[in-house]
Formats: sequence, C-alpha cells, structure tokens
Amino acid sequence: MTCCGTDRRRVLAALAAAAATSVVPFTGSARAQANSMIATDLEVVTVTDTSAVLTWTTLAADTGGTPVPVQAGTEIRLAPADSVTPPRPVSFSGSDRTPYHYAQIEGLEPGRRYRFEAWSDGVRAAPAADLVTHLPGAPECTGEFGTLTPPPGRLLRTLALCNDVHLGEEVSGLIAAGLPPGVHQEPELPPYPEVMLTALLDDLRRPDRAADQLVLAGDLTAEATPEQSRAVRRHLDGWGVAGRDWFATRGNHDRPHTGADYTACPVVADDHHDCWGESFLPPGQSTEHRLGGLRLIGLDTTEPDGSGGSIGPGQFDRLRESLRGDPDRPTIVFGHHPVTAESGLTNIAGPGFVLNRTDALTLQQLYQSAPGVFFHHAGHTHRNRRTRPDIPLRVEFLEVGAVKEYPGGYTLLRLYEGGYMVNFHKTRTPDARRWSTRSRAEYVGLMPDYTLGTTADRNHVVLGDLSGLS
Repeated sequence: MTCCGTDRRRVLAALAAAAATSVVPFTGSARAQANSMIATDLEVVTVTDTSAVLTWTTLAADTGGTPVPVQAGTEIRLAPADSVTPPRPVSFSGSDRTPYHYAQIEGLEPGRRYRFEAWSDGVRAAPAADLVTHLPGAPECTGEFGTLTPPPGRLLRTLALCNDVHLGEEVSGLIAAGLPPGVHQEPELPPYPEVMLTALLDDLRRPDRAADQLVLAGDLTAEATPEQSRAVRRHLDGWGVAGRDWFATRGNHDRPHTGADYTACPVVADDHHDCWGESFLPPGQSTEHRLGGLRLIGLDTTEPDGSGGSIGPGQFDRLRESLRGDPDRPTIVFGHHPVTAESGLTNIAGPGFVLNRTDALTLQQLYQSAPGVFFHHAGHTHRNRRTRPDIPLRVEFLEVGAVKEYPGGYTLLRLYEGGYMVNFHKTRTPDARRWSTRSRAEYVGLMPDYTLGTTADRNHVVLGDLSGLS
C-alpha cells in the first residue's frame, strides 16, 4: 500500500482548516466529482479475534476548490496474508453511500493475518498524514492486520469502559484560553455530546457490542450544572440501573462549582455547590460493587478546583481495608485521573494533569499487596494509551479515548477464564461518524497522533487466571 503523499497532505491541511471554522457538508454526487475525489483518513480501528473495523472519509473539491465530504460507496477486499490470490470483495456490516465510511468485517479466524483494501467508487482509501498510522508495522500502511487469539476458557463477562462525555459542552478541542482553535457542531445538528452519548448507548444495545455493564470514568458533564447532571443521569437510567448495569465516578469537570448557576445545589465547602453529587455521588466517595466474582472499585480522584488529581485519606483507608480483607479477588479499579509517571510525562498538559506522585505511588503500593488487582481504567487525557506502572506490578493501566470527540468511542473489556481481551470501538451512528470526522481536525490537525493510540494500545490480549470470576 502507498501511504500519504504531498498532494494528500495539502488536501487534508485545507480540510483541517475548514473544520476548525465552519464546514458546510457537501452532498453532491461522487460520480460528478470523480476526477477530484479522494478516500483518506483510513484507520484500522478495531481488531478482535473474529472481526475488524475500518473507517475512512471520502472528499472532493467543491466549485471553489475546497475539499468537502462527498458520498460514495463502501467496499472491503480481503484475503489471507499467506494466500497468493488478490484480495476479493467481502460482505460486511457497513453503511450505505456516505462520506463517513464504517466497515465491520465478521467471521475472521482467530490468530490469522489478512491482507485488506478499502475502496470507494473505484478509489482506494489511504491513511492521512498522521504519524500513528505510519508507525512501523501499522496496518494502514502495510495493508495487513492480524486477528487476536482470545484467552483460553469461557467468556465470563463483558464490560464497556468509557469516559469524557462532557454533556453541555459547545466547543471541542480547547486546552486553555480558547486555544488552540476549537471545533463547533454544524448548524441545525444536535449538540455533539448528546450525539456521541446517544451513539454509545445505542451501540451497547446491539448484539455485536452488548456489554453486561457500563463503567464511566468521569467527566460526564461539561461544568456540572444541575441541568447537565440531570440530563446525563436520564440518559444512563434509560440504558440501565445504577449500581447494577452502570457505574460512574466523578471527573474534574464534574467537581463542585461556585457561582449563581449552582446555588440551588448543596454547599459542600467554601461556597462550592455540588450539583453532580445530587444526581450521582457526594465528593470524595469511593464505591465498591461485586459483579459475580469480580470486585469493581470506583475512586473519586478530583480536587476542589483545577484539573489535577488526588485521593483523600478516607478513600485510601477504605481501599486498603477492602484489598487487605480479600487480596486475591479479581479486581478492576477505575477513576478519572491516570496514575503512572509515564502518563504524566506523555500527556500534553504534563505531570500536573494526572494523579499526584505521592498518591499515585501509594495506590500502586496497595495494588502490589493485592495480587487480585489486574486492571485500572482512567480517562481525562482523551486518548487510547497503555502506560507502564512505576513499580513492579501485574496491573494494566489503560486510558480510554473520549466519548465526546474523535476517536469517539469506548473500550470493550472481555473477561475470560484465562485472561482478558481489550478492543476500542468507535461509535457508529451516522451523526456520530460525521462528528468524529469533523473533530478529527482538533489540535491543529494533530488529534489522531495524540488520541487514537497504536493498534496494540487499542486491541490486545492479556493472559492470566480469572477463573475466580465464574
């Protein structure tokens, strides 16, 4: 496969600039624009043991020469990598004519490599000029992917992990002081946080993505107003029962606030009013639930003001007591702020953006004394990334991409008797795919390199004894 060239870079740069201001979607005929249409942004997003999901975008120049989304067909060609025959068209769960292509291939063999091609109206899709899709061995450039080999034993439970919904937000991609330039939703379309949350819950109702439980690691709201907090709760209650089907912890955007918009909510300290807590949990409160043989612990890692993270003494005392009382029980912990020093050094906001070093080391030392802890789920950075613990631990620390913007999705964590499988999925309703493509231009076009993560960050298998869950 030939990766991005100079011409495509120019086209994508223009698209990013347009998306950061006000794109008017083009809905004309792809055939009438065939001489200028390109199929770009190719990503092999998800690779499971029996399936794969590819996404890409088709663009064409309008009368002024600006690249705009254009409808086209979706076609996948596939062949085993060790076959001498060329890739052939395969059936898949895909979309009709659209600019925002989503192709899900089913019925693959576990542990096997495949050659693939993605096409739209005779134009072969290629990756954009992103580093992450040009890394050595990246399937977007090699034209090959390998399915995973699932852990041994029965599938016991599936959890959907997500974070950073930001319901109520109106501009996406801002870091500080209105910079870099943010991205707005298109006129006449629903607010993008509602689009993406609705798409998430829709996905998890479908048989191919059905999850036993949904775990939300914070930042459910943009600013924790009464309206935002109640609206998120309504969405979640429409999907399932709190404490049985879904579990949530607080993020920094959900913290108690000051100001006139919050005075109707309970005062918790120094004129801070906690509207999020009225709909969910009081500040500084951890949770613990048993899902069969699995222990699920949620931590409130937020601080009264600011974006950094900490854990109070009371939460540490409860966590210490729980782990000491049953150290070998299979356990997943989730909280908004990432934990490891590697996360602090690699996120764009720096070490002050994650859990403070003292609390992070205390937390990891507790995990070291409790062999049953095997997974820690965090959000906050809006990216898919695994990071190394700071001390010798057999615990995976995983940050999951945001619900509310590109790459726009969630991670399915499938627990087997002999380990677990991790797969990130983009949401797939038409409006969600449209917004995900639009918000791809955030961070001056660098959004994919920061948030998508490598194929292995998004899709991997870890072996271990989880038979105690059955």
